[in-house]
This record gives sequence, C-alpha cells and structure tokens, in this order.
Amino acid sequence: MSNSAPNQKSLTSYYRWHAQIYDLTRWAFLFGRRKLIHRAAAHVVMPERILEIGCGTGKNLVELARAFPKAQIIGLDLSKDMLERARPKLKEFGARVGLLHQAYDAPVAVGSKFDLIVFSYSLSMMNPGFDEVLRICRDDLSERGSVAVVDFHESRWGWFRRWMGVNHVRMEGQVLECLNQHFQPLTRQIHTGYGDLWRYLLYIGSPVKST
Repeated sequence: MSNSAPNQKSLTSYYRWHAQIYDLTRWAFLFGRRKLIHRAAAHVVMPERILEIGCGTGKNLVELARAFPKAQIIGLDLSKDMLERARPKLKEFGARVGLLHQAYDAPVAVGSKFDLIVFSYSLSMMNPGFDEVLRICRDDLSERGSVAVVDFHESRWGWFRRWMGVNHVRMEGQVLECLNQHFQPLTRQIHTGYGDLWRYLLYIGSPVKST
C-alpha cells in the first residue's frame, strides 16, 4: 500500500501467514475500529461511496456496509491472502461491496469520488509512504468528503516501539502529524491501550482548503 516496492513486498510476505490468524488475534490490540465507524456515521451525512485502504480480512467493510446501507463500498488491500479471507464475509452485500487487490499508489476513483475514506491500522505500516498515501487520498475525496483513521499513535517505551517495528509498525506520532498537515479535524482523540503501554489515534477530518 505504500509507494516503496521493498515495503510492499515485505508486507505481502508478512500477511501471507498472518492472514490465517488475523481475525483470531487482532481483536486483542486493534482497539477503536468499531468506534471509528460509529463516529464516522455521526459526522459524514449519507455517503454515497466509501473506500477503505488496507481493508484486510473485511471486518470494517462489514461494519461500514451495515452502518451505511445505501453506500457503494470498496475495500483495497495489497495482500491477496487477506482479501481471500474477506470475500466470504461480504457475500450478503452482493455487488454493493467490492474488493481491489493493488497498492494504493494512485487515485482509484472512476467517475464519482469518495465521500469517506477509511484507514484502520494501515498508515502506521506504510514506512515509507504514508505521507504520499494521504496526498493521494485527498485526490480521491469528493468535495464533501472526509477521512476516518484509527491507528497506533505512540509509546513511551522504547522496547515496545522496537517490537512493533519488527511487525512493520512505526508509532512515533508521525501519522497524526501528517494528518494535521492535510486535514482539518472534526474529531481527534488519543486513547490508551493496556495501561498506557501504547496510545492509539481516532481521527476524522476534512481536507484543508487551498487558499
């Protein structure tokens, strides 16, 4: 999903195995995903088209389809193995929810742009590339569009940051810093995980207008 070919290859290899255990394990530390969708429903009025970047095994796509029953939804992911896990979950929604297997290195909107673009624990894994992805995201948003992000923010523990780095996650506050450059927050919250072992970000914003 990043513009770095080595990063794409590394993430694809990582998720080839992790796709098998993703849904069984990630619930224990990927906090705030459902809350993000509920907040998006409160801030984004009747989106017609929704895009999730890094949709993984489809958990958020199901929640989005239920929260926005009239929206056309697309989930994009670099990992074919993750998308194979997502497909069975989405059958009940028919053609209303689709999947794209590709890197997000250029806008994907054809015709109408997206009213909501969702990032769930994906930007912190794009190293390098998350800043370019957010610039591309702006081009994919409609005039009334918003971005919704939940992701790792930071940790005061060096050993934990190093361990997360082994799992391709960078958590040094860089995601929020970049979001603040491109978007005007509608909601911006920092929450703690496991007694402040780490902090995670919940953010909804609209593009900063050019002057």
